[in-house]
Amino acid sequence: MTIQLFADSACDLPASFFEENQVTLLPLHVHIGEDDYEDLVTIQSKEVFDAIRNGAHPKTSQASPKKMEEEFTSLAKTGNKGLYIAFSSQLSGTYQTAVMIRDQVKEEYPTLDLTIIDTKCASLGYGLVVYKAAELLKSGAAFDDVVAESQFHAEHMEHLFTVEDLDYLAKGGRVSKASAFIGGLLNIKPLLHVEDGKLVPLEKLRGRKKLMKRIIEVMKERGDSLDSQLIGISHGDEEPLAEEMKKMITEEFGTQHFYTGMIGSAVGAHAGPGTLAIFFLNKQPDRN
Repeated sequence: MTIQLFADSACDLPASFFEENQVTLLPLHVHIGEDDYEDLVTIQSKEVFDAIRNGAHPKTSQASPKKMEEEFTSLAKTGNKGLYIAFSSQLSGTYQTAVMIRDQVKEEYPTLDLTIIDTKCASLGYGLVVYKAAELLKSGAAFDDVVAESQFHAEHMEHLFTVEDLDYLAKGGRVSKASAFIGGLLNIKPLLHVEDGKLVPLEKLRGRKKLMKRIIEVMKERGDSLDSQLIGISHGDEEPLAEEMKKMITEEFGTQHFYTGMIGSAVGAHAGPGTLAIFFLNKQPDRN
Protein backbone atom coordinates (compact mmCIF):
# COMPACT_ATOMS: atom_id res chain seq x y z
CA MET A 1 0.00 0.00 0.00
CA THR A 2 1.25 3.48 -0.90
CA ILE A 3 1.58 6.02 1.91
CA GLN A 4 0.92 9.64 0.92
CA LEU A 5 2.77 12.29 2.91
CA PHE A 6 1.31 15.80 3.24
CA ALA A 7 2.97 18.95 4.60
CA ASP A 8 2.24 22.65 4.49
CA SER A 9 4.59 25.37 3.33
CA ALA A 10 5.40 26.57 6.87
CA CYS A 11 7.94 23.71 7.01
CA ASP A 12 10.25 25.98 4.96
CA LEU A 13 11.47 23.17 2.72
CA PRO A 14 11.97 24.15 -0.94
CA ALA A 15 9.55 23.27 -3.72
CA SER A 16 12.15 20.84 -5.07
CA PHE A 17 11.86 18.77 -1.89
CA PHE A 18 8.12 18.30 -2.37
CA GLU A 19 8.62 17.31 -6.01
CA GLU A 20 11.54 14.93 -5.47
CA ASN A 21 9.92 13.18 -2.50
CA GLN A 22 6.35 13.17 -3.84
CA VAL A 23 5.08 15.06 -0.79
CA THR A 24 1.76 16.83 -1.30
CA LEU A 25 2.11 20.56 -0.60
CA LEU A 26 -0.62 22.52 1.19
CA PRO A 27 0.50 26.14 0.74
CA LEU A 28 -0.26 28.84 3.28
CA HIS A 29 -1.26 32.22 1.84
CA VAL A 30 0.65 35.51 1.90
CA HIS A 31 -1.14 38.82 1.37
CA ILE A 32 0.74 41.92 0.25
CA GLY A 33 -1.54 44.88 -0.24
CA GLU A 34 -4.49 43.69 -2.31
CA ASP A 35 -2.62 40.70 -3.73
CA ASP A 36 -3.01 37.13 -2.49
CA TYR A 37 -0.23 34.59 -3.07
CA GLU A 38 0.30 30.90 -2.41
CA ASP A 39 3.53 30.31 -0.50
CA LEU A 40 6.07 28.38 -2.61
CA VAL A 41 3.69 28.38 -5.59
CA THR A 42 3.08 31.98 -6.69
CA ILE A 43 5.52 33.77 -4.38
CA GLN A 44 9.00 33.05 -3.02
CA SER A 45 10.47 34.26 0.25
CA LYS A 46 13.02 36.60 -1.36
CA GLU A 47 10.11 38.59 -2.81
CA VAL A 48 8.52 38.84 0.64
CA PHE A 49 11.72 40.05 2.30
CA ASP A 50 12.27 42.62 -0.46
CA ALA A 51 8.68 43.86 -0.03
CA ILE A 52 9.20 44.24 3.73
CA ARG A 53 12.39 46.20 3.14
CA ASN A 54 10.40 48.48 0.85
CA GLY A 55 7.85 49.19 3.56
CA ALA A 56 5.21 46.52 2.94
CA HIS A 57 3.45 44.77 5.83
CA PRO A 58 2.61 41.28 4.59
CA LYS A 59 -0.11 39.26 6.25
CA THR A 60 -0.70 35.54 6.13
CA SER A 61 -3.59 33.09 6.26
CA GLN A 62 -3.84 29.36 6.65
CA ALA A 63 -3.84 26.76 3.91
CA SER A 64 -6.99 26.63 1.77
CA PRO A 65 -9.80 24.40 3.12
CA LYS A 66 -10.86 23.80 -0.49
CA LYS A 67 -7.38 22.55 -1.38
CA MET A 68 -7.43 20.27 1.66
CA GLU A 69 -10.82 18.87 0.70
CA GLU A 70 -9.61 18.13 -2.83
CA GLU A 71 -6.44 16.41 -1.65
CA PHE A 72 -8.10 14.42 1.15
CA THR A 73 -10.89 13.30 -1.19
CA SER A 74 -8.31 12.21 -3.74
CA LEU A 75 -6.55 10.20 -1.03
CA ALA A 76 -9.81 8.56 0.02
CA LYS A 77 -10.52 7.47 -3.56
CA THR A 78 -7.11 5.79 -3.87
CA GLY A 79 -7.61 3.77 -0.68
CA ASN A 80 -4.07 4.57 0.42
CA LYS A 81 -2.98 5.68 3.88
CA GLY A 82 -2.09 9.34 4.43
CA LEU A 83 0.03 11.23 6.92
CA TYR A 84 -0.23 15.01 7.23
CA ILE A 85 2.55 16.50 9.34
CA ALA A 86 1.30 19.99 10.21
CA PHE A 87 2.56 23.40 11.33
CA SER A 88 2.13 24.22 15.03
CA SER A 89 -1.51 24.69 16.00
CA GLN A 90 -0.38 27.55 18.27
CA LEU A 91 0.84 29.59 15.30
CA SER A 92 -1.76 28.82 12.62
CA GLY A 93 -5.29 27.47 12.27
CA THR A 94 -4.14 25.12 9.50
CA TYR A 95 -3.95 22.03 11.75
CA GLN A 96 -7.44 22.55 13.21
CA THR A 97 -8.89 23.15 9.74
CA ALA A 98 -7.24 19.98 8.43
CA VAL A 99 -8.81 17.90 11.20
CA MET A 100 -12.22 19.43 10.45
CA ILE A 101 -11.91 18.85 6.69
CA ARG A 102 -10.72 15.26 7.21
CA ASP A 103 -13.79 14.54 9.34
CA GLN A 104 -16.06 16.09 6.71
CA VAL A 105 -14.53 14.06 3.90
CA LYS A 106 -14.79 10.93 6.05
CA GLU A 107 -18.58 11.36 6.20
CA GLU A 108 -18.71 10.77 2.45
CA TYR A 109 -15.73 8.39 2.31
CA PRO A 110 -15.71 6.40 5.58
CA THR A 111 -12.61 4.47 4.53
CA LEU A 112 -10.42 7.60 4.49
CA ASP A 113 -7.28 6.73 6.46
CA LEU A 114 -5.48 10.00 7.25
CA THR A 115 -3.38 10.64 10.35
CA ILE A 116 -2.70 14.30 11.19
CA ILE A 117 0.14 15.30 13.52
CA ASP A 118 0.33 18.68 15.25
CA THR A 119 4.10 19.07 15.38
CA LYS A 120 4.04 22.15 17.65
CA CYS A 121 7.06 23.07 15.49
CA ALA A 122 7.77 25.90 13.04
CA SER A 123 9.95 26.72 10.07
CA LEU A 124 12.78 24.27 9.44
CA GLY A 125 12.23 22.69 12.88
CA TYR A 126 8.94 21.48 11.43
CA GLY A 127 10.73 20.86 8.14
CA LEU A 128 13.19 18.42 9.72
CA VAL A 129 10.26 16.34 10.99
CA VAL A 130 8.86 16.19 7.44
CA TYR A 131 12.32 15.47 6.05
CA LYS A 132 12.75 12.49 8.40
CA ALA A 133 9.31 11.11 7.53
CA ALA A 134 10.04 11.33 3.79
CA GLU A 135 13.39 9.60 4.35
CA LEU A 136 11.71 6.76 6.24
CA LEU A 137 9.01 6.32 3.60
CA LYS A 138 11.69 6.07 0.91
CA SER A 139 13.39 3.31 2.91
CA GLY A 140 10.14 1.33 3.05
CA ALA A 141 9.39 1.85 6.74
CA ALA A 142 6.01 0.76 8.07
CA PHE A 143 3.33 3.41 8.50
CA ASP A 144 3.16 3.11 12.29
CA ASP A 145 6.95 3.48 12.53
CA VAL A 146 6.89 6.63 10.40
CA VAL A 147 4.16 8.12 12.61
CA ALA A 148 6.02 7.23 15.82
CA GLU A 149 9.33 8.60 14.55
CA SER A 150 7.66 11.80 13.34
CA GLN A 151 6.02 12.33 16.71
CA PHE A 152 9.32 11.72 18.50
CA HIS A 153 11.16 14.26 16.33
CA ALA A 154 8.38 16.81 16.80
CA GLU A 155 8.39 16.41 20.57
CA HIS A 156 12.17 16.71 20.86
CA MET A 157 12.85 19.45 18.29
CA GLU A 158 14.56 22.54 19.70
CA HIS A 159 14.12 25.95 18.07
CA LEU A 160 16.55 28.79 18.76
CA PHE A 161 16.21 31.95 16.75
CA THR A 162 16.77 35.65 16.65
CA VAL A 163 15.15 38.38 14.60
CA GLU A 164 16.46 41.71 13.41
CA ASP A 165 13.29 43.50 14.51
CA LEU A 166 10.75 42.08 16.98
CA ASP A 167 8.13 44.52 15.68
CA TYR A 168 7.41 42.13 12.80
CA LEU A 169 6.47 39.35 15.22
CA ALA A 170 4.50 41.76 17.42
CA LYS A 171 2.44 43.07 14.48
CA GLY A 172 1.52 39.51 13.56
CA GLY A 173 0.53 38.71 17.13
CA ARG A 174 3.36 36.20 17.57
CA VAL A 175 5.03 37.93 20.56
CA SER A 176 3.91 40.65 22.94
CA LYS A 177 4.35 44.30 22.00
CA ALA A 178 6.26 44.79 25.27
CA SER A 179 8.88 42.28 24.14
CA ALA A 180 9.18 44.09 20.82
CA PHE A 181 9.68 47.44 22.53
CA ILE A 182 12.48 46.09 24.72
CA GLY A 183 14.12 44.38 21.76
CA GLY A 184 14.44 47.61 19.85
CA LEU A 185 16.54 49.33 22.50
CA LEU A 186 20.30 49.77 22.52
CA ASN A 187 21.35 47.05 20.10
CA ILE A 188 19.61 44.42 22.23
CA LYS A 189 19.29 41.15 20.32
CA PRO A 190 16.48 38.79 21.33
CA LEU A 191 16.96 35.05 21.62
CA LEU A 192 13.67 33.19 21.31
CA HIS A 193 12.61 29.56 21.41
CA VAL A 194 9.43 27.51 21.13
CA GLU A 195 7.47 26.21 24.13
CA ASP A 196 4.46 23.99 23.48
CA GLY A 197 4.23 25.33 19.95
CA LYS A 198 4.39 29.03 20.93
CA LEU A 199 7.15 31.56 20.30
CA VAL A 200 8.62 32.65 23.61
CA PRO A 201 11.43 35.19 24.30
CA LEU A 202 14.24 33.38 26.11
CA GLU A 203 16.96 35.98 26.69
CA LYS A 204 18.11 39.41 25.52
CA LEU A 205 21.76 39.98 24.67
CA ARG A 206 23.70 43.00 23.59
CA GLY A 207 25.18 42.61 20.14
CA ARG A 208 25.20 39.82 17.59
CA LYS A 209 28.51 38.23 18.65
CA LYS A 210 27.30 37.64 22.20
CA LEU A 211 24.04 36.32 20.83
CA MET A 212 25.69 33.75 18.56
CA LYS A 213 28.01 32.65 21.32
CA ARG A 214 24.99 32.18 23.58
CA ILE A 215 23.26 30.08 20.90
CA ILE A 216 26.22 27.70 20.99
CA GLU A 217 26.01 27.54 24.80
CA VAL A 218 22.30 26.74 24.73
CA MET A 219 22.87 24.08 22.07
CA LYS A 220 25.48 22.52 24.36
CA GLU A 221 23.01 22.61 27.28
CA ARG A 222 20.07 21.14 25.37
CA GLY A 223 21.43 19.14 22.45
CA ASP A 224 22.13 15.43 22.17
CA SER A 225 24.82 13.96 19.90
CA LEU A 226 25.16 17.23 18.01
CA ASP A 227 28.10 15.83 16.08
CA SER A 228 26.00 13.16 14.36
CA GLN A 229 22.48 14.55 13.98
CA LEU A 230 21.09 16.64 11.13
CA ILE A 231 20.97 20.27 12.23
CA GLY A 232 18.78 22.83 10.47
CA ILE A 233 19.71 26.44 9.88
CA SER A 234 17.31 28.86 8.22
CA HIS A 235 17.71 32.57 7.57
CA GLY A 236 15.79 35.63 6.49
CA ASP A 237 17.75 36.45 3.33
CA GLU A 238 20.95 36.58 5.37
CA GLU A 239 23.08 33.73 4.00
CA PRO A 240 26.46 35.03 5.28
CA LEU A 241 25.10 35.03 8.83
CA ALA A 242 23.81 31.48 8.40
CA GLU A 243 27.22 30.38 7.09
CA GLU A 244 28.93 32.00 10.06
CA MET A 245 26.60 30.15 12.43
CA LYS A 246 27.22 26.88 10.59
CA LYS A 247 30.98 27.35 10.94
CA MET A 248 30.66 28.01 14.68
CA ILE A 249 28.54 24.89 15.18
CA THR A 250 30.97 22.76 13.16
CA GLU A 251 33.95 24.02 15.13
CA GLU A 252 32.25 23.52 18.49
CA PHE A 253 30.53 20.16 17.96
CA GLY A 254 32.11 18.60 14.88
CA THR A 255 28.72 18.49 13.17
CA GLN A 256 28.83 16.97 9.68
CA HIS A 257 25.22 17.17 8.55
CA PHE A 258 23.27 20.38 8.00
CA TYR A 259 20.10 21.38 6.18
CA THR A 260 20.23 25.08 5.43
CA GLY A 261 17.91 27.38 3.54
CA MET A 262 15.97 30.61 3.43
CA ILE A 263 12.94 30.97 5.65
CA GLY A 264 9.73 30.55 3.66
CA SER A 265 7.29 33.27 2.67
CA ALA A 266 4.60 32.59 5.28
CA VAL A 267 6.99 32.37 8.24
CA GLY A 268 9.23 35.11 6.83
CA ALA A 269 6.30 37.52 6.58
CA HIS A 270 6.21 37.52 10.41
CA ALA A 271 9.90 37.03 11.24
CA GLY A 272 11.25 39.59 8.77
CA PRO A 273 14.63 40.00 7.06
CA GLY A 274 17.75 39.21 9.09
CA THR A 275 16.22 36.33 11.01
CA LEU A 276 18.49 33.44 11.98
CA ALA A 277 17.14 30.13 13.28
CA ILE A 278 18.77 26.88 14.43
CA PHE A 279 17.00 23.55 14.92
CA PHE A 280 18.23 20.37 16.58
CA LEU A 281 17.06 17.44 18.70
CA ASN A 282 17.36 17.47 22.47
CA LYS A 283 17.13 13.70 22.54
CA GLN A 284 18.06 11.08 19.98
CA PRO A 285 15.76 8.11 19.24
CA ASP A 286 16.64 4.94 21.15
CA ARG A 287 17.81 2.45 18.53
CA ASN A 288 18.24 -0.47 20.95
